[in-house]
This record gives sequence, structure tokens and C-alpha cells, in this order.
Amino acid sequence: MDFSLSTEQKQIRDMVSEFVDEEIKPVAADIDANDEFPQDLVDEMSKLGLMGMPFPEEYGGAGLDYHSYAIGLEEISRGSGGLGTIVAAHTSLAGNMLYEFGNEEQKQEYLTPVNEGTDIGAFALSEAGAGSDVPAMTTTAEKDGDEYVVNGGKLWISNGSVADTVTLFAKTDPEAGNKGISSLIVRPEEDDGFIVEGTEHKLGDKGCPTAELRFDDMRIPEDRLLGEEGDGFVHALKTLNGGRITIAARSIGIARAALEDSLQYSQDREQFDQPISGFQAIQHKLADMDTKVQCAKLLMHQAADKKIRGEKFIKEAAQAKLYASEISREVANEGIQIHGGYGYTKDFPVERYYRDAKLNEIYEGTSEILRNTIAAQLLD
Repeated sequence: MDFSLSTEQKQIRDMVSEFVDEEIKPVAADIDANDEFPQDLVDEMSKLGLMGMPFPEEYGGAGLDYHSYAIGLEEISRGSGGLGTIVAAHTSLAGNMLYEFGNEEQKQEYLTPVNEGTDIGAFALSEAGAGSDVPAMTTTAEKDGDEYVVNGGKLWISNGSVADTVTLFAKTDPEAGNKGISSLIVRPEEDDGFIVEGTEHKLGDKGCPTAELRFDDMRIPEDRLLGEEGDGFVHALKTLNGGRITIAARSIGIARAALEDSLQYSQDREQFDQPISGFQAIQHKLADMDTKVQCAKLLMHQAADKKIRGEKFIKEAAQAKLYASEISREVANEGIQIHGGYGYTKDFPVERYYRDAKLNEIYEGTSEILRNTIAAQLLD
């Protein structure tokens, strides 16, 4: 097995890394403090082709493979966890829904501006009573002539308050369980009845608005149905499966940031007349942190490789997301410990890494749900 990056993949990594170091890292603390959507950075990423990395050029994408996309998202997340979520929700969720399940007209009309970054995408699945339990959703889409009338609400929607295109899940047949769920394309500026109730005040992931949405007799033309009625549950599962690879990438990016900062700090900080990097206790922490990051990368790229080859990758994606998300928190925690008292203050960014890392264990499949998924694949 060849673990080396191709020339193109190295170029993508280096280009995004340079952008992160020059444009994102200098303002990451401000993004965290202000918790405002960083439109200027999103515009810059759009110009670089980073908002549609894994999609064909014919639809405005960059035409990159999933390894390159994961590498790019890892680098973005190294600079800002919030920006990592913005790109992941926009691309892995909304973009993939449009690309995998949209017809040609829908791809041309809705996917192209999403890939070009002129439109922001969101994925509206979760509800107050339907997080991991997707079939418990209560949002409905009732057919009325050549339109669907949508009523209900969604919670925890990344990019929800700034999105131009939302892929929405609703029950078109409330009596059919998961087979009665359908997916539709919503255009907030065009569709009366689309209401943003507000955004959450979160522990971390600042800069990416997490919105509560409400739909009051919102009418959607029938030509915005993705696939067929009743396909929505399968659409959601397949999309989340691919999205887990990129949450692994976000996790790795945050863990790398904590490791890199800790390496530098341990060589700069002196105690007992020597840099603390000279103490074996610190060396062991650094060794474990790097080992965990490298293991997470291998799991992520294994899942990406299977996706690229068209092979089944449910277990691999779940393992990559589960492991990477948990080690991102562990590595960030050790980063704080290495920084000592300074790590517990906002004078150094390691406390932000810790807050950003925790989210990885919750969204797009909690660690508990992922363990269920992995076990089910093993026992199948």
C-alpha cells in the first residue's frame, strides 16, 4: 500500500496550509471571541476553490479526490474549528446531497453556486426530539398540487442562518416511519415561511452559526424534491457516512494545532534551568499526542480510499470519525496540561482547541452511535 501523497495532493496541502497560516490563524482568536460568520474568509476560500473541492469542474467544483478534500479540510480546521465546520456542512452535507441525489437540472441550478461559494449550503436534519433517532422527526411536507407545504422545525443546523440553499428532510408520509421521509431543496430567500428562530451560544465552534429553524406553511415547488418520495432516510445515512470522513479531518486538524503549539511551547518554556521539553514526562506526552494524530490520519485515509474506490466504507468512516474525534479532545487536553496555567487562559489558543474538539464527539454521529454502527457491521 502506498502511503505517499501525489504531487497534486502535496500542492493542495501546501496551498491550503499557506492560506491558513497567513489568513486564518491571525484572526482565529477574533472569530472565536466575536462568533460572527467570517464572510471575508469564506469569499477568499471560494476564490481558491475550497468550497467545492470534491466535486467535478462541470458543476463549479475543483475536481479533487476525497483524499485531497480531507487534507484541505484538515488544514482549514488547524486554523479554525469553526471554519472547518462551515466547509464540512457546506460541502460534505449540503453539497454531497445535491451531487449524489440531485438530477442534472438541480445540479446545474443549485450545486454549481454552492461549489463556487457564491451560495452557502446547509443540511437540515436534526430536531429537538430527533437527533440520533432520525425517524422521530415531526417536520412534514404535504403535497398540495405542484407544491409541498412544509411545517415544523429543525435544530442544531450548521450554517442554517446564513445558508442560501438548504437540503431539508421532512415526512411526506408520516405513517410510514423512515420510509416516509423525503429530502427537498429549500431556498430561504425565495420560500416564504422559512424562519430563523435564532442561533445557539456554544462552548466552541465559533464563527459557524448553529441555527434553530422553523417552517410555517412554507411552500416548495415539487421540482425541488431530491430523488423520489421516501428516499430521504437513505439519503441522510449515505450523506452522513461520507461526512464522517471530513469530521475526522476536522478532528485531526484541531489535534495537529494543539500538538504543534505544544511542541513549540515546550521548547520555549524553561523551568529548573532547562526547556520543559527536556523532561521525560513532557516528551512522553508529545510522543503520545503525535502517535494518536498519525493513527487517526491512517483511519481517515483508509475510509477515503474505500469511498474513492466505490467500496463499502460504513465501518471505516465510523471508526475514523470515532477515533479522530476522541483523540482530538485527548490531544487538546494534553496541550493544556503542557502549557500549565497559561493553557487555562485565553492568552494561548490551546483552550480554544479543547472547546472546538469536544464537538467532534457529538455531531454527525455521537461516539455512542458510532460504536453501535461499528458493532453492527462486525456482527452483520
